[in-house]
Amino acid sequence: MKTVRGDLKFKMIKVSAKGQITLPSDMQKEIGIKKGDEILLIKKGNRILLEKQENLAKKLEDDLKDIAIFSESSLKKLWLNKEDEIWNQYLK
Repeated sequence: MKTVRGDLKFKMIKVSAKGQITLPSDMQKEIGIKKGDEILLIKKGNRILLEKQENLAKKLEDDLKDIAIFSESSLKKLWLNKEDEIWNQYLK
């Protein structure tokens, strides 16, 4: 395995005749992948990313937690603007 700058690691694997790949056991252990785990395959252009499903869900939860707060705050400014003729008709 080739390690480049901290977290970035490279390892060559082969694709079988059936199109299957085997994840190296050392990488499985590092990431915490066990038999039966769900792995999300993401394709972008000519690149493929594999992400442990539960890790992605946690990342999304953390990344998106502030969206509801910002959205509600922005909408309140619109809804509570008494001078805005467009919204006033809906406030009656």
